[in-house]
Amino acid sequence: MADELDRKSAASFDLREMTQARVLLGRFGAGLPTRAAQSFLLDHARARQAVWSEVDWASVRAGLVDLKLRIVEVESQASDRATYIRRPDLGRKLSWQATERLADIRSDYDVLIVVTDGLSASAIDTNAVSLARAIVAHLSVRQLTIAPLVLASHARVALGDPIAEIAGARISIVIIGERPGLSAADSVGVYVTCSPRPGTPDSRRNCISNIRNGGLTVGSAAIGVASLVVDMLKTGISGVGLKDASMGLPRD
Repeated sequence: MADELDRKSAASFDLREMTQARVLLGRFGAGLPTRAAQSFLLDHARARQAVWSEVDWASVRAGLVDLKLRIVEVESQASDRATYIRRPDLGRKLSWQATERLADIRSDYDVLIVVTDGLSASAIDTNAVSLARAIVAHLSVRQLTIAPLVLASHARVALGDPIAEIAGARISIVIIGERPGLSAADSVGVYVTCSPRPGTPDSRRNCISNIRNGGLTVGSAAIGVASLVVDMLKTGISGVGLKDASMGLPRD
């Protein structure tokens, strides 16, 4: 009797309406139905395109120019996309030209924002402008000083560390295209780090991920990022220790 009720309950809703994961695909003989097989091939192609494509940096820059923040474009030591994919270590190091380009932005800032391609150009083309604008709006309301915006090509998360050190920023915010999956190729992640310096371990970073249409909204992500920044500035801590350090902080 219980089994029959469970079957009726399962039949009353469609799992496919609750997730973008590949569930209830059906079968045709020993294989998948044609629609499911073609959908898989299409999503696989989108994922590959996201990894191997280049960001439309001109469009990103145009979408951010009215924020009245200086914009600086830099690159890692990975000279092209193929090198970037195969040599993650080079994606964590600034090119010599980029280091020179950043030399005159040194000051004393609360926050530095870096937008970088990561492993999904599609994610940055689709979501980076709206996310960066929302984050800047929340930080400005809190009257925090923001360094020039940095657009970094062929970069990994850790590239934000030397940039923040050069700029003299207390907090770095790295907006990066996340590794695409077969459910989403346009997901953005944000990594927030207190006192970023070269060699900073990942355990000292806080991440908000799956920012995209169908995932975490840009508005919610921006609120979360601003909250992390405020807690880090108050405690001087980020990463795995931030939760415990912020437990006793007064809330507005």
